Amino acid sequence: MSERPPFRARLVERISDIDPEVWQACAQPQGADASYNPFVDHRFLKALEDSGAVGPGTGWTPAHLALEDASGAAAGFAPCYLKSHSQGEYVFDHAFADAYERAGGRYYPKLQVAAPFTPATGPRLLAAPGQDRQAAQTALAAALRGLMRQIGASSAHVTFATEAEQALLVQQGFLARTDQQFHWRNEGYGSYDDFLADLSSRKRKQLKRERREALADGIVIRHLTGADLTEAHWDAFFAFYLDTGSRKWGRPYLNRRFFSLIGEAMPERILLVIAEHGGRPIAGALNFIGGDALYGRYWGAIEDRPFLHFEVCYHQAIDAAIARGLPRVEAGAQGEHKLARGYRPVTTYSAHAFADPELARAVKTYLARERRYVSEVQDALEAATPFRRAEAAAEEGA
Repeated sequence: MSERPPFRARLVERISDIDPEVWQACAQPQGADASYNPFVDHRFLKALEDSGAVGPGTGWTPAHLALEDASGAAAGFAPCYLKSHSQGEYVFDHAFADAYERAGGRYYPKLQVAAPFTPATGPRLLAAPGQDRQAAQTALAAALRGLMRQIGASSAHVTFATEAEQALLVQQGFLARTDQQFHWRNEGYGSYDDFLADLSSRKRKQLKRERREALADGIVIRHLTGADLTEAHWDAFFAFYLDTGSRKWGRPYLNRRFFSLIGEAMPERILLVIAEHGGRPIAGALNFIGGDALYGRYWGAIEDRPFLHFEVCYHQAIDAAIARGLPRVEAGAQGEHKLARGYRPVTTYSAHAFADPELARAVKTYLARERRYVSEVQDALEAATPFRRAEAAAEEGA
């Protein structure tokens, strides 16, 4: 009699059909560097589904992978979505889709393992405690490829994964892709002034002036979390969010209900930074509080004020991270302007599999060139940081 396979994968169409406690146990990274990540929290993903931000009509159809061991116990999960477009991912594959469809292929649907609308690194192959972690993650990778074939998807994409997950996926035949973000690192600072002391004199003066001008004319900054968050605050913030969304990408991904649901479900993990003028909210930034990072996610304003964006999104995030003892601030995708504010370039990781061998070969060649370019740009940007030691090193090399 043949042995039962060690794992069995099944598709779950709603995260509410997965026991929150079981999911949460798998979602917490295991090991010495374990840390809570809010974007694979069952509550975050459920708020997206319950609000309708993902689901019918959005191009993000939940298709979560659930892994069970031979006894039927949960062995792991992957937050997975069937996609009919490439929006809201922040690891852009529009060129792959266009080229493939011009050649007569059909790129959509595709599979996406991700935290929707969230360019923040975090675990994607969630292994249950007590399981052989590598074996469970390998089984999830195989299940993802199997689901891709089963439903006729062109490809499977695991975006903003950890570096270790990317390495495991590459071993399973996925293609490695890298990109770049800007994160602020807390070097044990006791205050924002301690951080400024690490900068060159010119940059230090520039940031002090920037912060003074941002808060001129009586602007007041408030940090709101937990029970301090009210529906009035979400009304104000949603207006900010709509303004940014309409200017940047035409149709904002999130709706008003999402903010109420997330504020109710995980208020202790939210930091809303609001700028007020004359008691009236005029700008704000929504941050999520992780175990070892503050994640800046959304920003908006209904008044255009000099340097207010930098103050609310970047300087206030640094203040909050120092106050909370968090090792870093992740300020979202793109933005070389963050460099001048003490945010440093870091590498992000994703992994991609393609059903068509010809498409896979073409993408593999492109990604090899792209990885070299990302590495070269990162080295150049690191040398351009405003820190005194970086400046000194640049002068020595001149």
